[in-house]
Amino acid sequence: MKICLCQLLVKAGQPRENLQRMLGHVAQAKADGADLIIFPELSIPGYLIGDNWDYEAFLRECEACGKELISAARGIAIIFGNVAVDWQKVNRDGHVRKYNALFAAQEERLVAPEGGLYPYCIKTLQPNYREFDDSRYFFSTEMLALEQQETVENLLRPIKLELGGKAYNIGCFICEDGWSENYSYSPIELLCKREKLDFVVNISASPYTLGKNRKRHEIFAAHAQKTGVPLFYANQTGVQNNGKSVYAFDGSGAVYTKEGKLLAVSERFLEKLLYVKWPLEKEGTVPLAEEEPKVLYEALIYAMQHFIAQLGLKKVVIGISGGIDSAVAAALYVRVLGKENVLLVNMPSIYNSNLTKSASQKLAQNLGCAYAIVPIQEAVEHTIRQFENIAIAQNDSVFPAHLKIAPFVAENIQARDRSARILAGIAAAVGAVFSCNANKAEMTVGYSTLYGDLGGFLAVLGDVWKHQVYALAEYINAKVFGQEIIPRQIIEVVPSAELSAAQDVEKGMGDPLLYPYHDYLFASFMQCWQKAAPEDILRWYEDGILEEQIGCQKGLVKKYFPGAKEFIADLEHWWSLFSGMGVAKRIQAPPILAISGRAYGFDQREAQMRPYYTRQYLKLKERLLNE
Repeated sequence: MKICLCQLLVKAGQPRENLQRMLGHVAQAKADGADLIIFPELSIPGYLIGDNWDYEAFLRECEACGKELISAARGIAIIFGNVAVDWQKVNRDGHVRKYNALFAAQEERLVAPEGGLYPYCIKTLQPNYREFDDSRYFFSTEMLALEQQETVENLLRPIKLELGGKAYNIGCFICEDGWSENYSYSPIELLCKREKLDFVVNISASPYTLGKNRKRHEIFAAHAQKTGVPLFYANQTGVQNNGKSVYAFDGSGAVYTKEGKLLAVSERFLEKLLYVKWPLEKEGTVPLAEEEPKVLYEALIYAMQHFIAQLGLKKVVIGISGGIDSAVAAALYVRVLGKENVLLVNMPSIYNSNLTKSASQKLAQNLGCAYAIVPIQEAVEHTIRQFENIAIAQNDSVFPAHLKIAPFVAENIQARDRSARILAGIAAAVGAVFSCNANKAEMTVGYSTLYGDLGGFLAVLGDVWKHQVYALAEYINAKVFGQEIIPRQIIEVVPSAELSAAQDVEKGMGDPLLYPYHDYLFASFMQCWQKAAPEDILRWYEDGILEEQIGCQKGLVKKYFPGAKEFIADLEHWWSLFSGMGVAKRIQAPPILAISGRAYGFDQREAQMRPYYTRQYLKLKERLLNE
């Protein structure tokens, strides 16, 4: 027998297009002698489609596409994911009952689970964390068991298929059913304990994040080893989003022997067919370790290519400052769109150094892009004069009769002039969009100007920490272009917004962010699965284990902060921004390409509130300051 795992490129909300791709793969697998082809979770509708799940016309379209695929099961069996609808019932929200379901078809008919309530398998465990919101739309096996006054175990049923002249008992599960370590039971283990299965199939729509493949392999290998049943894992490729966060799906379909060895794995970010012969070989292969700059680059490029194509965009305008973030963004867009479709714009004021201005021009020359210089000083001065000459009519008002523009406000005027006026205007004039170059550290504490450098159609580096941006720059030079495309002075210059004389890079003055430390501190606020509050940070500081806990280089805390007073002042400054004004900026920020364990946008659910410090934190603070 020959089994085919189809690493399908799924386009969210496009069931007809997905169906046509699936039919093509069925024909190819059949021609290659496969007895069974396995497609991923929700292959027909896509996964992240928001409240489009509430349109009954869309549901009927998905059903019709599913029936057409079932009709193609001639001489080959098909397992696939689709939405299933019970038109006689409703979900808890009053909408028609929907299930995230696995269908099996053979000889142009649906093959139902033996003794099941429905002619398909239903997802048992529903994720409602990170980018997932399954319970908003789907009824699960758990909910069904409660409704039917049954046990989950009794509702889990295998599917029998005739493959290669032999009957196979197959355990069929969907995505989260395999990620059961934090649940009170494992659907896979429940069914394997009760039934004698030949193999298990898990169909998934699992987005990519750094390091996730290692975790996947550990989890599914453990299932196979514990149950003693081989396991086939099918995942989709492509890019989907939930408005504020854009996710790449890497595929990485895999086959595990009953001993828990990884027998075969499909190359990530490629739509392809992976064939495996049955019986499986006994010896498996070991997955290669991921090199972060390489896979980070691949994930960003892949996500950018597909997201930009989905939007139908062809050209982009990028503001380049001579800094590392805009340089890396420019290099990424050149690889995705081609140098002829990228316009780089340098917008100097009196505070921009000759070093960064010359570096910007050199970058444009190295990339071969169109390049424009648009000075902003005259416009900024005009704006400041105009504001300061405004006469505000008084009527018991708290506002002054005349405005006085403070230096900090003047900095924001520069940033807004660059984005809201110049980049947005040029992009409209040339039929393009303009980019947002903010990195994750800046996003975390709102070190960006609302309606200024936080503007743009996409924050390609919004889930990339500053130290990762530097690693990307080195990788792009060494491995992508094989030469110094991003000039050395851009990599070595002190990071700076260059918005005032206090940020003169030629004097070594730059951003207030100490990236080698703050990257990791900020990650502990939001990216670590067990998030750290100021109370945790201060306790680790007191115990002398802070650097170990957050993962930064040893010795940085003592280097940057002479004592507790300076450390606490820094901590409270950034925490107050992170949980205060930073939230207001992030919820208005462009969509972010998600590549980490937690990205801003839909992944990091946020509410606008005042910063909060626990009583225990205040006690710790008082003790440390008194000491």
